[in-house]
Amino acid sequence: MKRLFTLLSAVLVSIPCFAQATANLSSQGYYADPEIRVFDHQYWIYPTSSNTGEQSDESRFNTQQTKLRKQHVVHKAYLSQTSLDAFSSPDLVHWTKHPQVLSVRNVSWAAYAVWAPSAIYRNGKYYLFFAANDIQKTDTFPGGIGVAVSNKPGGPFKDALGKPLIGAFQNGAQPIDPMAFQDDDGSVYLYYGGQGHCNVAKLSSDLTHVIPMSDGTLYKEITPTHYTEGPFMIKRNGVYYFMWSEGDWGNSTYGVAYAKSTSPTGPFTPAGKILSTDPTIANGPGHHSVVRIPNTDNWYIVYHRHPLGTADRNQRVMAIDPMRFDKNGNIEPVTMTKDGPGAVPLLHKNVETP
Repeated sequence: MKRLFTLLSAVLVSIPCFAQATANLSSQGYYADPEIRVFDHQYWIYPTSSNTGEQSDESRFNTQQTKLRKQHVVHKAYLSQTSLDAFSSPDLVHWTKHPQVLSVRNVSWAAYAVWAPSAIYRNGKYYLFFAANDIQKTDTFPGGIGVAVSNKPGGPFKDALGKPLIGAFQNGAQPIDPMAFQDDDGSVYLYYGGQGHCNVAKLSSDLTHVIPMSDGTLYKEITPTHYTEGPFMIKRNGVYYFMWSEGDWGNSTYGVAYAKSTSPTGPFTPAGKILSTDPTIANGPGHHSVVRIPNTDNWYIVYHRHPLGTADRNQRVMAIDPMRFDKNGNIEPVTMTKDGPGAVPLLHKNVETP
């Protein structure tokens, strides 16, 4: 009996104990708009810092930034959003925080409202698209979507252009919420847009400027019904799944819907809503991203949500849950959980380059 107890104890010790994924992500603090990628044998998440208005050190801004910060600001909390953190993990559970992978110190024209990053590996480097300065239709000062570059997924990322990549409204779309999608042929498309409009644009090979698509269009509007913001694109079995957030980002109407196409630029056929408020779990889940475990057909959706009992619109935390497809290739409604899927280690056979 003693020998059996010793053997059982050894087996139990050898079984790893993992914290739950969602609980761990939410414990990282207030973050929103998370984009998940697989880089360098790790999962990486790049979110918006969703703080509620901590005081910024005004002495660290350059002259142009100081002037910009005196312009109109829609919400005071935006003034404290001047950098982006990132998180890396080998298994979706144990996360390492990488503070300020992008800071306005390295982007001379960005002064506040640094939002919604999207990362991509290209030409041996890592590129981070982001929005800054929350420009409105009548604004004449710099702002919009920028691109920064680094030799490592954890930064530091530095401005690649010295100006916004997209610095004005096109087709009514506010230049925010960029999402970079690389197709199988190497083409890179940028999906973006707020204030109820969404565009797709094709990027040059070096990702530094917008180039014409096959029909000569630079900015093609692809706004679906009920679109609010947060576009995202995936491809599975030759089908393009265009996804977005709809509703009000500050309340329980917020959620995720999608449409399908055989082309990255549409036309897209609406296919339904897949992520909605669950009054027993959390409110307003949305502005998501999706990751496929490399070399498998296993998918996970990462998103932000408002914990029950919170009142401030900026009190958003990250969460993760499985995303599944039915036999017809439709995305099944996502079931929000309190604790997430648990550990999903990246094994060597499940890692693609980079």
